[in-house]
Amino acid sequence: MKRSLPACLLTSVLSVLVLSSNVTAQQPELAWPDRSRDLRYDIIDLGPVGPPPGGPFMISHNGFTIGSAAAQDGTEHAIVWLGTAKLDLGSPGLGGLNSMGFGVNESVYGVGGAQTSDPNSEDFCGFNTYGFPASNTSCLPFLWRYGVMHALPTLGGANGYASMINDRGEVAGLAETSAQDANCSVHRFRPVIWKGGTARGLSTPGELYGVAAYINQQGQAVGASGSCSPFNVNSGLYLEEIHAMFWDSNGQPYQLPSLGGAGGIAGNHACSLNNLGQAVGHSELTNNTTFHATLWPSRNQVLDLGTLSGDYASLALGINDQGLVVGASLDASFNPRAYVWQHKVMSDLNTLTRDNAGLYLLLAESINNRGEIVGFGVTSAGEVDGFLAIPIDEDGDFDGSLTTHVAFPRPVLSDPARERLRRAFANSHPGL
Repeated sequence: MKRSLPACLLTSVLSVLVLSSNVTAQQPELAWPDRSRDLRYDIIDLGPVGPPPGGPFMISHNGFTIGSAAAQDGTEHAIVWLGTAKLDLGSPGLGGLNSMGFGVNESVYGVGGAQTSDPNSEDFCGFNTYGFPASNTSCLPFLWRYGVMHALPTLGGANGYASMINDRGEVAGLAETSAQDANCSVHRFRPVIWKGGTARGLSTPGELYGVAAYINQQGQAVGASGSCSPFNVNSGLYLEEIHAMFWDSNGQPYQLPSLGGAGGIAGNHACSLNNLGQAVGHSELTNNTTFHATLWPSRNQVLDLGTLSGDYASLALGINDQGLVVGASLDASFNPRAYVWQHKVMSDLNTLTRDNAGLYLLLAESINNRGEIVGFGVTSAGEVDGFLAIPIDEDGDFDGSLTTHVAFPRPVLSDPARERLRRAFANSHPGL
């Protein structure tokens, strides 16, 4: 269930084509302020984003959004939005055809991955696999600032990408080394933190591969570690995500407890992190029967956020400092719907909107400290558009007229999309 974004952001894509631990899950009492007022949102349509991995992926606390969208020539370009205004970061990019943006800070420094003009046959960022104009070149992590895209160094290999940047300019992501293991089609890649343009590899105890998906303002990072796998069209990685990971600001690694599963379906992965050190992601249940949205209130605690009523699986992709969590809940056929989770209650975002802008909201990717949410949805004609959900102030003029599923039913996957999902998960879960 992943879009072609870094690791977690990726956990949702194919649904849109139409349209080890023995730690027991705990139910901790979370020390968050009581903000239990009803959540209500206005929806702004950010326009068409094209095929995967197109979409808005992350929103900064002051309202800048980064992601990617198809350009007129069919290539994929990193994009920054402010409201509905768009800025293309991919022209000229790093000299290659395609790029993706994954993280942006309040200074509007953006990071992601971009193809170069340097020959390389690995398709590390997956652009060829996803059907964009073919280009056998390297894909490098980038930092975009003041109108210019700069390549970030790797760990000695040819490829990598950057997932997130904090307001101190520290960047998290992954990068290849010069080592290549037998039966792996890419060079060994490691989670990385870049400071001042210098790459520092992070430790992944017991595993050779990993990714850092998010970094907070304290320099703490989260992600996943595991083993090399064939390219996963759901995650956009050559990685079997075995352990969700947390790295302290000094680089000390910690394996986060799972919900009982060992990483056979969607894997165990921490996708986002707030400034209180609370992480969210997804984890597999005992015997790898399914995967659920997961909250780690601390490094030693794990909380199963469950699913929306009647659904089969779920993902958590964003968390803010008030403890609001966003992601997607999926039915047994992997049809998604966006949700927001607050104080142990998961609510369908489609039922909390005053005006859904003609969109059914499939996936919520990120939430900032103002409560603004970005993600993507589908029109009644099956076009995939990005959205921005803006909270309605409790003193505002909300009139109670919420949109419902009756007027706009939950979209159903096309047969080709469902077949791709079945193939992706068949080896680990034959019942799908």
